[in-house]
Parts: sequence; C-alpha cells; structure tokens
Amino acid sequence: MSEAREQNAIIESAEITNGDHGLLSAWVHLDYGGSGQGFGGYCLYLPKSFKHHKLESVAGHFIWRVLEVAGVERWSQLKGKTVRVRCTQSHVEAIGHIVKDDWFNPSEDFKPLREEEAA
Repeated sequence: MSEAREQNAIIESAEITNGDHGLLSAWVHLDYGGSGQGFGGYCLYLPKSFKHHKLESVAGHFIWRVLEVAGVERWSQLKGKTVRVRCTQSHVEAIGHIVKDDWFNPSEDFKPLREEEAA
C-alpha cells in the first residue's frame, strides 16, 4: 500500500447525482495536471425504494427530490428542465414533475422532522 501524499489539484467538475446505484452521492473531479482522480461517491441519501430508508438528511432529501421531480440524474442537468410550480407572489411552495403527479413540497416532507424535534 502506498503512503498518502499531498499535492495541488484543480477541481475540474463537481456533480451531485442519483445515477450511481440509485442513491444520492456527490463527486468532485480533480485534475493534477496530466492525470486526474475522483473524490466522493459516499451515500448521502437512501430514497424510499431502499429497505433502510429513513428521513435523516434534509439536504440529501431536498437534493434527491429536486433531481427526481425534474427527471435528471445530475444537478448540472437541471438547467433548461421544465417543471410545474405551486407558488404565491412571494413564495414557491412546491415543484412538480411536468407530466407525472409527483410534487415536492419541502414543508410537508420535513413536517415529521419538525414534530420530532418539538417532542
């Protein structure tokens, strides 16, 4: 096993994705100048389809649901996607899939966590 070393790198790109094995993960792609490497790949969120799903990560759930509703696998693919919106003049309450009846309303989704904290 080789010993860890320190070196400079340029971040070539960064992705938040749900494409790797159907769970949420993030990657930072590093350029060492002639070679490169990826950093990340840790599970940040398990969706409801996983046996061990539990809403523990507000950030992970928010990112997952935005990707899911928009029908993309990467955060960088959101630009240009069409979604439905429930909103007032001053507030967006929810976003929805353009065709499916699939809405993401963070206030509703995170309600159980707020109730748990209040107890």
